[in-house]
Amino acid sequence: MSELAQARSILVISVSRIGDTILVTPVLRAIAAAWPAARLEFLGHPKRAEIIRYLPYVHRAGTISKHSALFRGWLAGHRHDLAFVYGYDRALIEYALRTARRVIAFRQPDDSLNRRLYRVAEAPAFQEMHAVRFQLQLLAPLGIAHAGYHLSYQVTEAERQWAESELGRRGHSGKHPLVGVQLASFPTKAYRDWPIERFLELCHRIRRHYPHVRFLIFGGKQERVRTMRLHSEFRECSGLYAGRLTLRETAALMDRLDLYVGVDTGPTHIMGALHRPMVVLYHGYSPSRLLAPLEHPCLYAVDHPDAGPKCTPDTPMSAISVDLVWLRVAEALARHCAGTDR
Repeated sequence: MSELAQARSILVISVSRIGDTILVTPVLRAIAAAWPAARLEFLGHPKRAEIIRYLPYVHRAGTISKHSALFRGWLAGHRHDLAFVYGYDRALIEYALRTARRVIAFRQPDDSLNRRLYRVAEAPAFQEMHAVRFQLQLLAPLGIAHAGYHLSYQVTEAERQWAESELGRRGHSGKHPLVGVQLASFPTKAYRDWPIERFLELCHRIRRHYPHVRFLIFGGKQERVRTMRLHSEFRECSGLYAGRLTLRETAALMDRLDLYVGVDTGPTHIMGALHRPMVVLYHGYSPSRLLAPLEHPCLYAVDHPDAGPKCTPDTPMSAISVDLVWLRVAEALARHCAGTDR
């Protein structure tokens, strides 16, 4: 990559869901380490690019979509020396080709498009490797070494102050343990959801052992029935935030937690980037070996008992028992929340 040694402007495009956006942070860190003098710009989904904002090695986090890409980059010329593009949307790759001198992407279904790329990366087979290592494969054609496999997220001081104020306003400040709960994944991955009855039983067990516990309930508007049910059961010791916060507000509150308990979904990846105690339930079709945060100091993964090649999305999450999850919760609280009131 001698011809790229003097690159001064590098673009990364990843228009994806919350989880895949945060999974790109090890890639951004590796690029920044390989080109410490370059300006690194990120373009992502209009509703998710804010996840990347404030990372110290990313100079700008902007937005793009496959639709807006059609109208951008026609007049400015080559603003970037190099661009890395995730996904298979031709419009995004064409945009990169207009704005960067050299473009790298995974092999596209159109050979004529592949011939225009500076380098073509080969995508690993489905479930062949961990999701972070999969993302890093885009750097393989240039031989760029990783700079750590851990996920990254930056909470600002203003956001920390907002979170502390919010907890105080709701009467949760100074209460321990402060436990965050994420009940559901997104609708197309609903097979990852643990039954609400199991969550209710688990929270009752936590409260029996920790009478001063406070639960912060996260999630989206789609799971309103379930989040309301949990909140109603623990109304005097819970705060309902599902569907009421921005991504960055959610992350700021998560950063205050003593423990997070949730299923595998986008906010769980953000929690993994905060490096705080977390218990995560993984479906056997997408087990922890593929999706759990790497290099995490206090992750307690709970894998489906039937995890393996024969597991399908039809395999019920109810096979994960409350007893099994409670063991991991109790271990996490005992190890990392010594100051909690019991």
